[in-house]
Amino acid sequence: MTRSCFSLVFMGTPDFAVPSLLKLIQETDHKVLGVVTQPDRPSGRGLKMLAPPVKDIALKHHLPLIQPEKIRRSEVKEWLTGLKPDLLVVIAYGKILPKSILAIPTRGSINVHASLLPKYRGAAPINWAIIGGEQETGATTMFMDEGMDTGAVLLQARTEIGPNENAGSLHDRLSVMGANLLIETLDQLAVGTLTPRVQDHTRATYAPLLDKNTGALDWLRSSGEIHNLVRGLSPWPGAFTFYHGRRMKVYETRLADQPHDSSKKPGQFLAIDRQQGVLINTGQRTLWLVSLQPESKGRMQAIDFFNGYHCTFEHGFTTWT
Repeated sequence: MTRSCFSLVFMGTPDFAVPSLLKLIQETDHKVLGVVTQPDRPSGRGLKMLAPPVKDIALKHHLPLIQPEKIRRSEVKEWLTGLKPDLLVVIAYGKILPKSILAIPTRGSINVHASLLPKYRGAAPINWAIIGGEQETGATTMFMDEGMDTGAVLLQARTEIGPNENAGSLHDRLSVMGANLLIETLDQLAVGTLTPRVQDHTRATYAPLLDKNTGALDWLRSSGEIHNLVRGLSPWPGAFTFYHGRRMKVYETRLADQPHDSSKKPGQFLAIDRQQGVLINTGQRTLWLVSLQPESKGRMQAIDFFNGYHCTFEHGFTTWT
């Protein structure tokens, strides 16, 4: 059976979407008619305007580009309609698309989502899968509808989550996996060998936006829960705790073999080791603190923090309230 090629519009914004756009441009015969991405935003201490990573790729490859502040504006619909795409390919665009936009392509709208739907629908599936202690996740392609990640599933690819893997490394792996899955999805759609599968909505779980309080460490919780929160929020936005009232961003931890010390408070320092870091008491068992960043300081190894801040085993971290 002869494989046909699609003409499509790509909609995406952050780094996660870049491998998919590059693969479409460089490794397929599908035609990218144009790109829709979010507007440039102020970033950093100097609030310098920063372009979305997808915009950089679109400009480099001389693709027509729009950056609407509001996706529902009539000129956006007119621009998309004028391109006459077979498909919309949507990857981490950042806005829920209305029915009027989804109805434009003749063959539908395809989304690449960084979870095994229906688990972890929403804005932060990579982070919440790790925070939830999942040992497996993956990428899903689906036809889009008006709901939030509720459309019919096309293909899925699975991968293990390492016991110490953080959100940053999993993000990078899933972005490449998602790109490969997208191309496989388009190829199968082109030859008519793909059957969409309706999601079981009763099995859905959710991955909401992260907020400034998501990363607050509660040392009364188990070492496993704390470890999962730290790596699920590393490198961004970061878990945090306090030491003598000063905020500390926690980047890396490791589960320890040592049991909980009932004579010490949760959060209290129990031991130091040049290789492992600083041993912390928790509500259940203990945890090695490997690296952290004190407020207004650079990232450092936990052992250097312990020595540099003149810590003792009578000291410890406190839970945010």
